[in-house]
Amino acid sequence: MSAHCCNHGSTPEPSTVDVRWRRALWIALVVNAAMFSVEFMAGELADSRSLQADSIDFFADAANYAISLGVAGLALAWRARAALFKGITLLGLGVYVLVGAGLSAVEGSSPDAPAIGIIGALALVANVAVAALLYRWRSGDANMQSVWICTRNDAIANIAVLAAAFGVFGTGTRWPDLAVATAMALLSLTGGMRIVRLALSEMHMAKALVEPAAFQS
Repeated sequence: MSAHCCNHGSTPEPSTVDVRWRRALWIALVVNAAMFSVEFMAGELADSRSLQADSIDFFADAANYAISLGVAGLALAWRARAALFKGITLLGLGVYVLVGAGLSAVEGSSPDAPAIGIIGALALVANVAVAALLYRWRSGDANMQSVWICTRNDAIANIAVLAAAFGVFGTGTRWPDLAVATAMALLSLTGGMRIVRLALSEMHMAKALVEPAAFQS
């Protein structure tokens, strides 16, 4: 996540809802909701922690897109609150996956490598398509940036899931799968902290804009 993406203080607040932005979010919502169902079931059947972690990412992103659709065009304060909620969601996701990986390290079994590879490849195609769709809004406000960060992180995670499939196939053990799941959890924690910082900054900015207006009235 480059420093340029953090520099959004001068981004103008949109006065109207961007129709293209809303259309892109609807497409992303449908894709992520469908992939959550597919990957979650596949993760259960393949006994793969990395697939399960990735499926939860799809679920979180579907919820995030739904929230973004609800606040698009609203005041900066409301968009910042939505981004804050999404950041906290990512932090919770990271903790959940770390705990799950730890439990699997103690009592888990070797997952199904071919299943991980096939579903991981399908997830990568879905996330790259959504990332390309949302690329033009990567430098918007905290809410838009949070959507882009989540989508980009998922595409990176899918490449790691494919690496886990090769690792499990080559070693015959669960450790590559658990390593990828742990890395995905850390990615979620990093992205969540970044979104929370951006959102809190914009909430402070919105409060500073409201207080002078209230004083003048």
